[in-house]
Amino acid sequence: MKDTKRGAETLELASESLLAINKCGLQGKFNVWYLQFMLIPKLLWPLLVYDICSTSVEAIEAKINKYTRKWLGVPPGFSDVAMYCRKAKLKLPMKSILEECKCSKARLLIMLEESDDSVV
Repeated sequence: MKDTKRGAETLELASESLLAINKCGLQGKFNVWYLQFMLIPKLLWPLLVYDICSTSVEAIEAKINKYTRKWLGVPPGFSDVAMYCRKAKLKLPMKSILEECKCSKARLLIMLEESDDSVV
């Protein structure tokens, strides 16, 4: 069973939420804080539960990156690698939703594989 409809719903939720955050009138750094600690966890749940393809997750991340660049005031050429890098001189405390989704799915798989429950 494919969950393509759920992927479209999650993309729409991300778009509406990003637009609402953008309209709230806060400074850029507070918008990014809200994105990292409120919106991304909210979006991760359907990405974990449903079988949503990675291209949909990449589309969500592209929208997030567009707004993040706008809020932080960085140029459009500022790469995703620089934004999410943990080893550069400028370390932004940001999470990539694609990486978080992959980690969550791997964590779920390991949890199910190592479960002592005979039903699982």
